[in-house]
Amino acid sequence: MITTFLIVVSAVFYLFYKVNYFRSKSPIEKKWIGTKANIAVGVFLVSFGINQIILITPVALIVGTIFILLGAANVIFGFKAYKHYSPLVLEEANAKS
Repeated sequence: MITTFLIVVSAVFYLFYKVNYFRSKSPIEKKWIGTKANIAVGVFLVSFGINQIILITPVALIVGTIFILLGAANVIFGFKAYKHYSPLVLEEANAKS
């Protein structure tokens, strides 16, 4: 149940961030929003992988493990990029003011 909820919520967040990505004018802000979208995709993949592992078939275990690994990599690298771009976005916002 919780994995289904996380799958839906992370998909909604991904769509939200992608729409904001395309609406943004600033290149640094686009990258920052793109990293948030990557984190949402990572959470989606991890949740979907956990949901697959619950089925306990050999194929589902393999697919679930692959999804969890890919999702974890997306979350980790997305978070690192988010931390990198956050000060740059604040600096750019202060420069516009």
